[in-house]
Amino acid sequence: FVNGKVCKDPMLVTANDFFYDGLDKPGNTSNPLGSKGTQVYVMQILGLNTLGISLAHIDFAPGGQNRPHTHPRGTEILTVVEGTLYVGFVTSNPENHLICKTLKKGDVFVFPEGLIHFQQNVGYGNSVAIAGLSSQNPGVITIANAVFGANPPISDDVLAKTFQIVNNRLINSRPASGWIITKY
Repeated sequence: FVNGKVCKDPMLVTANDFFYDGLDKPGNTSNPLGSKGTQVYVMQILGLNTLGISLAHIDFAPGGQNRPHTHPRGTEILTVVEGTLYVGFVTSNPENHLICKTLKKGDVFVFPEGLIHFQQNVGYGNSVAIAGLSSQNPGVITIANAVFGANPPISDDVLAKTFQIVNNRLINSRPASGWIITKY
């Protein structure tokens, strides 16, 4: 076992252990986010086990987004295949600096391992991107899901203080307007 996957006997390996098909088919973007990601990790190609690489194919409807998320075990390098994407990542505390850029077909952007990042289609038509990742199992943590969909739930008191909500109202909407920025 390596990374939770069985290492196959080399005498039993076939081409199918290193093969995946289906990235030529557009993902269904008719959902609230307007995007569909198709992961090609070690779970889809067993031959990736121990190789330290994987990829994802992301389809975007106009205005669609791959919402803020992080890969705790991998750096991502994204190439725009079609369309125009606004992309970015946020550096770690205390700066929390947004590094962002609008990309067009053929452009490449890197998201460092573990940093929160996103992509949004800002073009008039559909967009497509391919992301390479530096792990056969980079993981993905969607920030909103992790915070608001935790099981069991994070207490309302913790969330209210974190997001500075009093009487069901957000106190301020941006750090410059009075958010408390934690310095570590």
